[in-house]
Amino acid sequence: MSASAPTILDVASRAGVSKSLVSLALSGSPKVSEKSKRRILQAVEELGYRPNAAARSLAVKKSHTLGVLVLDLHNPVFAEILDGVQTEVRQRGFTTMLVSGGDDPALERAEIETLQEFQIEGLILISHRLTPEMLREIAAEVPTVTVTRDDIALPRMDMVCNDDVAGATLAVDHLVSLGHTRIVCLSGGDNPVSHARAQGYTEAMAEHGLSGFAQIVSGGLSDTAGYSAAQQGLALSPTAFFVANDIGAMGAIAAVEEAGLEVPGDISVIGYDGIRLAGLRSVNLTTVAQPLGHLGRLAARRLLERLDDPSRKAHHDQVASHLIVRGTTGPAPHATR
Repeated sequence: MSASAPTILDVASRAGVSKSLVSLALSGSPKVSEKSKRRILQAVEELGYRPNAAARSLAVKKSHTLGVLVLDLHNPVFAEILDGVQTEVRQRGFTTMLVSGGDDPALERAEIETLQEFQIEGLILISHRLTPEMLREIAAEVPTVTVTRDDIALPRMDMVCNDDVAGATLAVDHLVSLGHTRIVCLSGGDNPVSHARAQGYTEAMAEHGLSGFAQIVSGGLSDTAGYSAAQQGLALSPTAFFVANDIGAMGAIAAVEEAGLEVPGDISVIGYDGIRLAGLRSVNLTTVAQPLGHLGRLAARRLLERLDDPSRKAHHDQVASHLIVRGTTGPAPHATR
């Protein structure tokens, strides 16, 4: 039978000090002398004591923990944003607790309630499917920042997102510069980000005098959805596909090649997001790249600022994308240059 884990009382006894002094030392209080601190830390090491984070958070009424909800753990976009979040919060001595709710608003709400039971001090939503009512309730209970979505604005809730309309314009401008006029948009389905990217496509096509051919095929954000949308889009005889995200673009390329066509010789394909996977030599995808890590760091920074000043006005940060030209886009077939 193993011995029970050492407690803070054991540390105090070993160091010959009071329990409260041990607590102060472990929380970094300047009130503890260097001599006492050394004795306490030596006792901690000798006993193998690990502070109880839950008990400590109850004592100081702060957990130094931030909750993070990620819409889809399988999507590398959200993983790269999460990397940025964690980089920023660790520098401030915070930890994160991660949950995922998928496309189910009720499940997302339940997962966030679980986070709140662990006394999180703030919440970052890396995309979500919450209703406005749910989001309003949550933001009233815990400081909240949303990332990638800016369609639901609330007082004192910060938002960090990409300018998706402008990003889609970059994609269309690039394809038009290569002589493409038959550009089909494979959308990401029924969600605010995909709607904004489809809007940017439509407006850019109009700006180039191509409204007559502007065609949007409804798809999704997975590779299988991109594949299916491309199969439908091929019936429109395009010379280029603008796809709502990089993963969908990879599926679209598979559909093009399966149809016996070449990328980019017959059809150019451009994605959106700029995930690391798109830069692999075997993929070599032209893409509109969001600064994903920066989005995460900025969201964490805004949340930490709100913890310092809960009453400040809400920030709405919109960051710009940039075009990365690789091997999946080229001149339109028979284009006059």
